[in-house]
Amino acid sequence: MDSVFGFLAFLLIFLLAGWLHLPVLEKIMYHVVNVAVLAVLIIFQPELRIALSKLSLKGKQYREITALDKFVDNLSSSVYRLSIKRIGALIVLENKDSLEEYAQKAVLLNAQFSSELLETIFDTSTPLHDGGVIIRGTSIVSAATILPLADESSQLTRSMGTRHRAGLGTSQLTDALVIVVSEESGNVSIAREGIMTRGVKIDRFKGVVRSIFNPPQKKSHFRLLDWIKE
Repeated sequence: MDSVFGFLAFLLIFLLAGWLHLPVLEKIMYHVVNVAVLAVLIIFQPELRIALSKLSLKGKQYREITALDKFVDNLSSSVYRLSIKRIGALIVLENKDSLEEYAQKAVLLNAQFSSELLETIFDTSTPLHDGGVIIRGTSIVSAATILPLADESSQLTRSMGTRHRAGLGTSQLTDALVIVVSEESGNVSIAREGIMTRGVKIDRFKGVVRSIFNPPQKKSHFRLLDWIKE
């Protein structure tokens, strides 16, 4: 409380010096203000440093969310454009388990993800459209990737083609999230942990992809987060 009264008194004197045209006193008060500001910065340096670090962290988190949103939106747009055109696709989002074994036997790209590149790969006029694409973080690691087919499972149906069997098989052997676009129906399916969900709509699709980036109550850091933290 005393500091508040002192500040108000100082402010009153400063205003009176200007109103009464007392240049010497006004100049002295001005210099006192400069010294006081410098003293506050020195005294409260640790607190100011903590506050600035928190602001920096918030800014980083904002950029992370923005980058994640952009990636999910672009991936979703590409998948559902392929779906509308009924262009078959097999996309594997690498998680904690490495898929390097499969990537090394495919066509290595190691290219930054973009909607244009992903859709071009699966265009039927390109030599890379057969097989799957492996995505690690925001990089398209490989194309024309041969993936393991599913073993006998209650998930298998007669209507499943090679893409669906490969998607299901990859999800049985790894913790990857596998996306399959049907060439016949255009339906989008997601395979994870040996379970395939078919006919996934775009809103649900985005939610499932986000769950890989932000797993609930998990302390381990998934590989899909590495590109954000660098």
